Amino acid sequence: MNESRRLVVKIGSSLITRGGRGLDHAAIARWSEQVASAVGAGTQIVIVSSGAVAEGMARMGWSERPDSLDRLQAAAAIGQMGLTEAWGDAFSKHGLHTAQVLLTHDDVADRRRYLNARSTLLSLIDLGVVPVVNENDTVATDEIRFGDNDRLGAVVAQLVDADGLIILTDQPGLMTADPTTHADAELVEAGAAGDPALRAYAGASSGRLGRGGMVTKLDAAALAAKSGAWTLLLDGSGDDALACAIDGTARGTRLTPSGAALKGRKRWIAGRLRIAGTIAVDAGAARALCKRGSSLLPVGVVRVSGQFRRGDLVEIVASDGAQRLATGITNYASEDAIRILGCASSELVDRLGYVGDAELIHRDNMALND
Repeated sequence: MNESRRLVVKIGSSLITRGGRGLDHAAIARWSEQVASAVGAGTQIVIVSSGAVAEGMARMGWSERPDSLDRLQAAAAIGQMGLTEAWGDAFSKHGLHTAQVLLTHDDVADRRRYLNARSTLLSLIDLGVVPVVNENDTVATDEIRFGDNDRLGAVVAQLVDADGLIILTDQPGLMTADPTTHADAELVEAGAAGDPALRAYAGASSGRLGRGGMVTKLDAAALAAKSGAWTLLLDGSGDDALACAIDGTARGTRLTPSGAALKGRKRWIAGRLRIAGTIAVDAGAARALCKRGSSLLPVGVVRVSGQFRRGDLVEIVASDGAQRLATGITNYASEDAIRILGCASSELVDRLGYVGDAELIHRDNMALND
């Protein structure tokens, strides 16, 4: 039996909307029954449900996902009503209340709003309510979008300190090749979350209704792993697929964390997905960051790319750009970061004309990659 007590379950558009023909109420009823059974046995579950846009399309009789932002947001607004009602009605048959929680990336990029979202979700869980989370597509733009509900599921797993993230999809899991063109394709049953070798198996496919493919699911698993959560990818179309996933008997791809879980503020930093710029460091600085957990000093910086402001999230890479070392919140805007590039701490005032921070990125504001 699976001993995890708190799980996040993400359900994709193709499953929940019968390939775009409108909400599959029978499937929602099955999943709700299986979740209710698990909740009754002591497992706490948060659902991340796709389907609002696809349901809105079905209600409007649209066969193709809208290209324009206003129509996409209109479809989300129309479909969200039906999606919320479907989950609420299904769970009410088992004596459970649900709550709709809509998020954008801005809601977790801001530290205070992140903590508010966390508090709300944890309060709902403590009350015995099943939160149903979705991206707020009615207001989301490319600048504030998670990108897909796989990544949203991983962020929610971080928010609620989940033990595991279950991603129900229309595929059996990660395959060694495309099974539609390679008869010898095999299921990858286990691996380390964030292992670059796994990405070689995943194509850049994307469904007609959803935005995510297998690559985004691997990215989500790597993100969930930063908070210590495992991820299970599996075909959710079977009658008891979710129940089996919850109790640990399902066959799919299980991706486990390979490094220590991040805590508190560093977990929040890792969950911010919008990178404003890149800072390349020399070998000495890379060793100091990765081996000793040091702050990033200007003297170790060899290149600054992109335009960013103080407080923005930037990526730290090796000097050749091939290795992604960490992400962190910068103490300097890009123009000042360029001015102090390679600068010793004693030279900062002369370069800047004012007394600045000794660290370009403080270690408390940095999350290392595995």
